[in-house]
Amino acid sequence: MKAGTTDNEYVNMIIEEEVSSKSPVILEGFPGIGLVGNIVATQIASELKMKQIGTIESRLFPPITVLFEGLTHPPVRIYEDPQNNFIVVLSDILIHPMIAYDIGKTVIGWAQSLNAKLNIPIAGIATMREERTVYAAATGAEQLSLVKDKTETLVTGSISGIAGSIMNESHINKLPALCLLGETQGPTPDPRAAARVIDVVSNVLNVNISTQKLVEEAEQIETELHKLAEQVQGAEQAETKGPTQVMYG
Repeated sequence: MKAGTTDNEYVNMIIEEEVSSKSPVILEGFPGIGLVGNIVATQIASELKMKQIGTIESRLFPPITVLFEGLTHPPVRIYEDPQNNFIVVLSDILIHPMIAYDIGKTVIGWAQSLNAKLNIPIAGIATMREERTVYAAATGAEQLSLVKDKTETLVTGSISGIAGSIMNESHINKLPALCLLGETQGPTPDPRAAARVIDVVSNVLNVNISTQKLVEEAEQIETELHKLAEQVQGAEQAETKGPTQVMYG
């Protein structure tokens, strides 16, 4: 195992290849509302053709392996783009709240060892609007200024889950961190919200990251949801037909 490998009672980070990036920006994308974090991290890793350099494992993770073109991969992986001094921590599984603290502490401890320049946890934020605004929260005003023209500041509220844990550890350890939250309407995967977040990340990194595939995927999901809504409406109308059409409420 390479330098940077860590191990504690619940979380084991395995770095399989030496990190080449100097003072990298580290982005974390874990599943949550709208799967925004996971979609953002997956799309970025794919578009930048990032190389997997490590994994995170835990005995508290569900017993799952993920498949890509028939090949197995751990569900929580670490990717690097040395050219842009950029690292992505990507998860394909929901993380139990019991180990959110340990994962946050492990990731931030490793980020410190790399002298990370900035930490960017990604999450979703649920609203009833359709604007898909990107909200920002940070450990300092300097980090908020990086995205002031492309986001709205999350003035009050809270950030839960892995993103919240990572922000707490960043604050405690004085590591600059910027949390980006994509506005979404619910639990359905929201590629449009993820695309908006990626646009902000692209601006921060000064790297072009295409979101065309996400827009196409969003259109497909919206079409399928529209068909499902029509099917549900048709079924409800069929149920109301009969000899006694009584309405309640």
